[in-house]
Amino acid sequence: MMTLDELCEGVTRGEIDTVVLAMTDMQGRLQGKRLDAEAFVAEIAEHGAEACAYLLAVDMEMTPLPGFALTSWESGYGDFVLRPDLSTLRRTTWLEGTVICLADVEHHDGSPVAESPRQILRAQLARLAERGWTAKIGSELEFVLYRETYEAAREKSYRDLKPANAYNVDYSIFGTTMVEDIIRPIRLAMKAAGLKVEDSKGECNFGQHEINFRYQEALRMADDHVIYKLAAREIAHQHGAAITFMAKPNQLEGNSCHIHCSFWDGETPLFPGDGDGGRSSLYEGYVAGQVASTRELSYFYAPNINSYKRYANGSFAPTKLLWGIDNRTCAFRSVGHGPSLRLESRIAGGDANPYLAFAATIAAGLDGIDRALPLVPPLQGNAYDSEGDHLPTSLAQAVDLLDASSLARAALGDRVVDHYVNSGRHEVAAFESAVTDGELHRSFERT
Repeated sequence: MMTLDELCEGVTRGEIDTVVLAMTDMQGRLQGKRLDAEAFVAEIAEHGAEACAYLLAVDMEMTPLPGFALTSWESGYGDFVLRPDLSTLRRTTWLEGTVICLADVEHHDGSPVAESPRQILRAQLARLAERGWTAKIGSELEFVLYRETYEAAREKSYRDLKPANAYNVDYSIFGTTMVEDIIRPIRLAMKAAGLKVEDSKGECNFGQHEINFRYQEALRMADDHVIYKLAAREIAHQHGAAITFMAKPNQLEGNSCHIHCSFWDGETPLFPGDGDGGRSSLYEGYVAGQVASTRELSYFYAPNINSYKRYANGSFAPTKLLWGIDNRTCAFRSVGHGPSLRLESRIAGGDANPYLAFAATIAAGLDGIDRALPLVPPLQGNAYDSEGDHLPTSLAQAVDLLDASSLARAALGDRVVDHYVNSGRHEVAAFESAVTDGELHRSFERT
């Protein structure tokens, strides 16, 4: 990480000429501006920069969508403020002379833009802070690496791409040696950017890998998460390769984002206890809240049409909202013991927006704690073959569940829920109006 004084010194020495100031949009992408470093330290660091509010009212194609209270054609698509969070300043060693700073999104009067993903997570962390608690989270992101440029992949309509590994390299040392020319630069760049790198490993899908980082306070982890995703793609691009975090890029195993979460009081973890299995009653309420409420919050873990294709039997992606102890067939896997006791949620895909997914996790946990929900015994066996509530099977279903969720409206607010319901419904409508390759293949000649 870097202080503002260190940035000023780097600018004075001519080592830094560019500051990337970025916010996270609804889709989890970093959007913003490349600023002249001298201009940033002279004025923008203190006063912020402006950006069009449509950044929180567009789809993946950047098409302005109707139905948002935040901004519209009728209101003229005015600006909001990107307020630099100087605690996020860090070097981007893979980009010459450049540093990055994340921004909070504010209205001109200084009030938070409630619909902004970073502000949504901040609001849930404030609920924890009222109790004197914090949340610590680790997110494990999988991706598929292709020996193709993004331009080539686009020209091929993302079909028949060459994966970096031609077979399953899960835990394979030789298989990961084959991709060290790209994975090692990512690891080293992330370490230089202040992330605490722990390991990298191969995964099941052809060319699938993950790089793991030590858990952090929740907001810091979400910030690290989005910077890592951007950097991984940029570094792959520099090496003539392409990375996708798409939840289900092909017929093999999808890309997950496992979320490990625990609540803390200062330096004391709140989940361990003297109860059953060394679990506190607070932990049991937290787990019960995840089991009871995640279904209605699924949109925040699986925000795209493609997300729901990842949930398949025998795929290591969950289908049932069950919990177990070190059981990878369950949606929720209790791992660790003593101070390291935590719950791994296996629901989110690599396409999830971490701020929204973390906020949903905290909200569900607090609901279970506050209502002292009873916890059913952990599943022993195969969750795919067991009775339990199913995850939604489509984005349309998830959007309807979010719209009707009293928990989401109480915890996040009507304005936030209505904003994301509107976005989700537009995404469903766009897909339903599209003619897919599959439809053409099955029906062009034969109907």
